This record gives sequence, structure tokens and C-alpha cells, in this order.
Amino acid sequence: MRDGWCVWITGLPGSGKSTVAEALIRLLLQKGIHAQLLSSDELRKVLTPKPTYSLEERDIVYATLVYIARLLTRNDVNVVIDATGNLRRYRDNARSQIPKFVEAYLECPLEVCIERESQRTETRHAPKQIYKKALEGEAPTVPGIGQPYEPPINPEITVNTAQHTPEQAAQKILDVILHKWYAKT
Repeated sequence: MRDGWCVWITGLPGSGKSTVAEALIRLLLQKGIHAQLLSSDELRKVLTPKPTYSLEERDIVYATLVYIARLLTRNDVNVVIDATGNLRRYRDNARSQIPKFVEAYLECPLEVCIERESQRTETRHAPKQIYKKALEGEAPTVPGIGQPYEPPINPEITVNTAQHTPEQAAQKILDVILHKWYAKT
């Protein structure tokens, strides 16, 4: 049995993680490559139906996300994680446990993320109007406003989603996946 791979798509809320992850899944399928999408927002609905987004709760959610990804990859399932993972240690934990791991950082200015988030109608399980609530003092745990977002130090790929469409970003991530794990040797 060979292990599957894992790509963690990280970035600020509103940077395009869910949209890029879904586009990446579509591109992978066009290549005949199957992958399971793991969304932290979707997982949070099961683990913490009334989330507080406390540090302790985030530790549990991200540890569970990594645990599931590790189990899947050990069983030859490819995984795309769609999660902010605001602290580097969450993503470093995944890197240390999953042999075939790529960190894809969606770089996007906070102002652009705030604007996008205020206009989106489809939240893909994420809480609504998080930046508005954060800026009004009602949600003090939003990464980039009340909590830190620690960008990756050495991601395998960085894509500026203010300058690239979700499809272009997904294609760039796909290129890394293909080069890393599917290139003919």
C-alpha cells in the first residue's frame, strides 16, 4: 500500500480557501486523481456545534483534522484540507505526521478578505459576517483581527488570491501536486 498525499490550503478568512479547494478537487478529478476534501468549518459543526473559537477549541478541531487526514493518507486517500489553521503549529503538526504533505498559502491582503467576506452569500459552513462582527467587537477570536494569523514560513506554494482567480490558484497548486507526486522519473 502506498500513502496518499495531503495539501493544506491555508490563509486568512476570505482569502478564497474553500473556493480554491473546490476548484482543485475538480481539476484533480479531470486528471483522474481522487481526493477527499476536509473542511475545518464542516468538521467544527460536528465537534463543536456551538463554537467559541477559543484556543482550546481550536487545538481540538485542528488536532482532529490532522488525525483524520493522517488516517486517510495512510490508507491511500489523497486529502485537501480547507482550513485557516491560524497558528503555524497546527500546520506544522500535520507536516510532522503526514509524510506526503504540501502547504499551500493563499496570500491576500486583509482589506480584500474583509471586502470579500462582507459580500459573499455562500459561506460553505463558515460563520457569516465574521469580520463585521470582529470589527464591532462582537467576535474577538477572528484571525487577522482579534487573533493572530501566522503565515507559513516555507510553504511549498504561495498564491496571491487578490491577483489570481480561484481557478488559476487551483491550477498552480495542482502543478505542485503533479510535479511532486506524479512526475515521471
